[in-house]
Amino acid sequence: MEPLEKILSAAIELFRQYVFKTITMDDIARRAGISKKTLYQHFSNKNEVVGETVQWYKCKMSEQCCAYMNESENAIEAMVRIMTLFDTINRQMNPLTMLEMERFFPEVYKQFRDKMLVEDVQNIKINLEKGIEEGLYRPEIDPEFMARYRLEMSFLMYRPTLLINEQNDLAAVGREINEHFLYGIMTNKGEKLYQKYKEQYFKQVSKI
Repeated sequence: MEPLEKILSAAIELFRQYVFKTITMDDIARRAGISKKTLYQHFSNKNEVVGETVQWYKCKMSEQCCAYMNESENAIEAMVRIMTLFDTINRQMNPLTMLEMERFFPEVYKQFRDKMLVEDVQNIKINLEKGIEEGLYRPEIDPEFMARYRLEMSFLMYRPTLLINEQNDLAAVGREINEHFLYGIMTNKGEKLYQKYKEQYFKQVSKI
């Protein structure tokens, strides 16, 4: 693995687990297994690390989601595979990560959010339109509105709310939100396929 990729991988692990404010350049170099000299050859300061890391990670997640959409047999399978991906991410993420990024690195957060509002909304919309054509989602839904609604629910989930507590961690809340969203738009045919793919890909999803 190249030094830059080591740095980015180490940084995202630390930021997800311990959030942004407390992590130092020493922490990042130590986790990456490189010297501070090597780290500073790539980045002048922590702000640069945060900006590059968030952008790199967002691109990796977008590429994975697009791959699932292209490889899946239908819209439901694509959605379930993406749900499992984010379930894994949420299990590894501190609930305060997004809030700290917004508070202490507002420019990075804005770029991250703006990118999601363009790319993620478009990808969700494509999935919804495909699902309608396949008879898996209700034909009367508005794909543009529902795509934006789904994304806003994602942002809400990462803010301190009554939803996340000792009984329901971030991953559990994410699964419930995903299922409620899907059951609100699926046809009977879609629900049957969802149960099939849920069993195949996502056996730990809690029942509503």
